[in-house]
Amino acid sequence: MPAEIVYEDAQIIAFKDIYPVAPAHILVVPKKHIPSVDDLEPGDKNLIGDLLLITQKIARQLSLAKTGYKLVFNVGRGGGQKIDHLHLHLLGGWRIKNHKLKIKNHKLKIGTCH
Repeated sequence: MPAEIVYEDAQIIAFKDIYPVAPAHILVVPKKHIPSVDDLEPGDKNLIGDLLLITQKIARQLSLAKTGYKLVFNVGRGGGQKIDHLHLHLLGGWRIKNHKLKIKNHKLKIGTCH
């Protein structure tokens, strides 16, 4: 499928999503086949670190870091994953006044972790 590539190196490729859900919607994908986050192994630690740092670099280049952005991994069908290859969604570009987080009627219980 044709894609508008925004970044590529030996390990990672990033391109515009053909069905964007945000003004800026980039998929950042490792070239190594990993079905999902649930299939990551300890040996993938550096690759995933690089994936996040490259995503940060792309967000900065697209000026998304100035107003904020979202990073989303969908895991499994129940988590919204439609393609069986790990990919990170970089979403941003909304107008700040139109993109507010609203939390109503939620009580958070915060405990300590041991």
